Amino acid sequence: MLDKRICLERIEKTGIVAVVRAESPDRALRIADAVKRGGVDVIEITMTVPGALEVIRELCRAYPKDEVLVGAGTVLDSETAKACLMAGARFIVSPGTDVDTIRLCNQYRVAVMPGVFTPTELMHALQGGADVCKIFPASLFGPAVIKAMKGPFPQALLMPTGGVNVDNVGEWIRAGSFAVGAGSELTSGAKDGNYDLVTETAQLFVSRIRQARAEMVGSSR
Repeated sequence: MLDKRICLERIEKTGIVAVVRAESPDRALRIADAVKRGGVDVIEITMTVPGALEVIRELCRAYPKDEVLVGAGTVLDSETAKACLMAGARFIVSPGTDVDTIRLCNQYRVAVMPGVFTPTELMHALQGGADVCKIFPASLFGPAVIKAMKGPFPQALLMPTGGVNVDNVGEWIRAGSFAVGAGSELTSGAKDGNYDLVTETAQLFVSRIRQARAEMVGSSR
């Protein structure tokens, strides 16, 4: 199992988690390959993908852990979380906060990222031992929510997901996001079989995240 600290450092460095939802295992694998070619090497396979556990296994077999970090998303309970870990997932993401799932991941020393929507949910997730809190759906808030949440919770590592795109990702990063999650905004090209577009979009995300971080460093000098 990959050390949790290394996993979190990897997610922060890449700055984006590719959220893969697909109608078939083959399409999920092709999307994963396309985003990887575009420079996004942190990939979340959601449990809504048919045969998701086998997709996770296949990706873990295909790529060494130092080349692609594979995790599981839309994990709703601890039983599913354990099955994902046994399949090789190196981090667990959920749309909400389930304390038993957080507890299981802490037991196995695996990074866990529950979804939160309110300050109360964020407080409970942090108290439960969450490593990163996914602001979801971020489209209902906008980047200003990151600064607002980090006011009372400066220690929180926040990852907005839902509504993050290439046009606003820089704003999310500059607002103080630990990383971002991107699903359909990143992978929409796959709907028409245009995996080259998925790769190009991934490259744009990576480029704009790096640019935003460079601007932050420059402004702090």
